[in-house]
Amino acid sequence: MSVQVHESDICIVGNGAVGKAAALGFAQAGLRVNLLCAPASVLVPAMVSASMSATILASADWDVRVYALNHVAHGLLSSLKVWDALDLSRVAPVTAMQVQGGGADAGKLGFDAYGAHATELAWIVEDKNLNQALDTAMRFAQNLTLVQGRAQQLSALPDGAQIRLEDGSLLRAALVVGADGAQSWVRGACDIGLDYRSYHQQGVVTNFECEKPHHGVAQQWFVEDQGIIALLPLPGNRVSLVWSAPDVLAQTILAEPLSALVARLMPYCADSLGQLTPVLPEAIRAFPLSLMRPHSMIASRVALVGDAAHVVHPLAGHGMNLGFADVADLLRIMKDREAYRDCGEARLLERYKRARKEEVMLMQLTTDGLSRLFASDLAPVRLIRDLGLNLLDRLPVIKGKLIAHAMGKSSM
Repeated sequence: MSVQVHESDICIVGNGAVGKAAALGFAQAGLRVNLLCAPASVLVPAMVSASMSATILASADWDVRVYALNHVAHGLLSSLKVWDALDLSRVAPVTAMQVQGGGADAGKLGFDAYGAHATELAWIVEDKNLNQALDTAMRFAQNLTLVQGRAQQLSALPDGAQIRLEDGSLLRAALVVGADGAQSWVRGACDIGLDYRSYHQQGVVTNFECEKPHHGVAQQWFVEDQGIIALLPLPGNRVSLVWSAPDVLAQTILAEPLSALVARLMPYCADSLGQLTPVLPEAIRAFPLSLMRPHSMIASRVALVGDAAHVVHPLAGHGMNLGFADVADLLRIMKDREAYRDCGEARLLERYKRARKEEVMLMQLTTDGLSRLFASDLAPVRLIRDLGLNLLDRLPVIKGKLIAHAMGKSSM
């Protein structure tokens, strides 16, 4: 019995949003790409048109998993012809952000698009909307082949890498891109070490209708013993809750009716949003929060992207943005490579590692530091923290640099 061999320039392992974006980018750059996904993964059928796809999504329920995509993510998705494939009626621009402590006299910090010389700070996009748009774009991509199967072994070859699947078939490529999430098989197969720390929190997500218009403002409250509460704007008078709650509180919230969750939120948002009402049909989810720092984003013939390369606290909403920035940098490096280099050469992978090091480290330190700072219930720490927020709110130059970084821009 002959062994089936899939040859390509680049093999992407993992078909989440970051993996799909990487596959599209490399294919559109003229490289041969194989995208390996689990057998259960199903893309939108090829016979469904883009207009029909949008209709299917528009009639669906609102997804409780959303992303705050910054300008880097927007730029990448636009270059891949994915942004216009989104159902834009379900995308909400963020025009301002308000950050404050949980108490009435707590520090406050505000950002707005006007002050950042932009029309939007970010865009709130549902997971379902994003992945469906990526699936639509992938149907029209040449040089891109979807391979279903389960990876069993990863080996380095003299001129590339090889993945053996459980059914015995082989995928051979100059470069393997691990885009297979926080529990990355590729990372493990490369024996890349990992620093892991649980935050002992869960991200509780659900959607609400609000009585008053949100005006595109994202709100965030740091509450010492209850975690971090964020209400993000959705189209119309809807908001998406992302509550980074301590494990015990998260389990209590999940066990209670959503009316009890509304009662917990009202002291924070009643003035700005009025009464909250769960979006029907009611849905709520939770996922554990942790910090993961792999010891390297590269190995021989391998590059990691997205959660396979780094997992940060979601308080700044930048997990997906970091992943898309990984893809953007890796694409740029491969497009700019010397003609005599193949995609998996060590020199190119070192360029990728250097390109991502500063941003990833800064985001890890920032999100981890803020989560620790705002979790403290020590009175002196709370005082310094609140004074710091109020002072920063009065320093436009520093505020501008912070918001530019959050938007994915080096300067404004």
